[in-house]
Amino acid sequence: MKKTSVKLPAASDSILSSGLSRRGFLATTAASASLLATSAFAGTDKFARDRDWTGEAPVTYPEPAWEVLDKRFTGRQGNATLQRIWHGKGHNAALWCEGPVWMGDWGCLLWSDIPNHRVLRWNEEDGHVSVFQTESGYSNGHTRDNQGRLIAMEHDTRRVRRREYDGTWTILCDSFDGKKLNAPNDAAVHPDGSIYFTDPGYGIMGPYEGHKAEFELPASRVYRIDPAGKVTVAAEGPMRRPNGLCFSPDFKKLYVADTGATDGSQYPANIVVFDVSGTTLKSPRIFADFAPGFTDGIRCDTDGNVWCSWGWGGMDTNGVRVHHPDGTLLAFLHTPEVISNLCFGGVKRNRLFMTGSTSIYAVYVNAVGHALT
Repeated sequence: MKKTSVKLPAASDSILSSGLSRRGFLATTAASASLLATSAFAGTDKFARDRDWTGEAPVTYPEPAWEVLDKRFTGRQGNATLQRIWHGKGHNAALWCEGPVWMGDWGCLLWSDIPNHRVLRWNEEDGHVSVFQTESGYSNGHTRDNQGRLIAMEHDTRRVRRREYDGTWTILCDSFDGKKLNAPNDAAVHPDGSIYFTDPGYGIMGPYEGHKAEFELPASRVYRIDPAGKVTVAAEGPMRRPNGLCFSPDFKKLYVADTGATDGSQYPANIVVFDVSGTTLKSPRIFADFAPGFTDGIRCDTDGNVWCSWGWGGMDTNGVRVHHPDGTLLAFLHTPEVISNLCFGGVKRNRLFMTGSTSIYAVYVNAVGHALT
């Protein structure tokens, strides 16, 4: 029998005959290659920071962004993916995200977009993002008091305010010894009802996060507002610019992030831990160092581990570090953006929310946040 050879059309011939131009073919091929290049299977970054953050491309378990450094770390949830749950576009884009707080009874996450002078809200039920507050005073950090009321640290207006149940606001502190606060940054609430807060002054160092003004008080202090409204200095130094802060689960320790390195690499980039003694903070010592970057926002889980935002030291410092109560670095969660701040949320307080410069990231963890939500 005579063999018959059949010539298959070249790919370009087949496509052209179907009405698709060569230019269209190349564009389609390039798009497909781009999608593959950003998947966890074909990317060049072992931590998958170059993935398709829209969530369209699958990421294999366990989540590759985790880098576990100590076997004592049990916080990685093996079948949970790091997600970018929001990234605004166009006019709705954020400039610098900070100050996340979980509002469990509202079923939402609130956070600050400081330069845009607003607070945004992510709805847990459907992922919808809306503006919660305009004219926010360029607020930075948020927390909740023991009655569940929102506490805001305002850069531009240089004050600490509380949102009442009826939606009105009460000024808790805007001065000390007759002098204006610098620009309050973050706060933590004690079971006795007192509020500890930092005042490093970033909101008066230029117009981007507030307005330029002279410092009237030292930037190195941690203040305490007692339940009756009296304000005292709980600690002065050794931090240069105390920033984020949180209590240990037993409230016997207060951790304070020092972002003094924003003034130059010769200054501190660490966390200082204090013993809580009545109304004052005593025996400061360095808990962990974060050079060449620095940490800003910090939160404890119920086991006493300290979860710390990290960045500003190059790509490999972008993410979240987790430290054992003895200071040992247990794990690092790598992200594509600088993480400014974080909090635990969700119904079980086992979802870590992160403000990542211009985006919001979230991941379920095998840990439970300690702070009131």
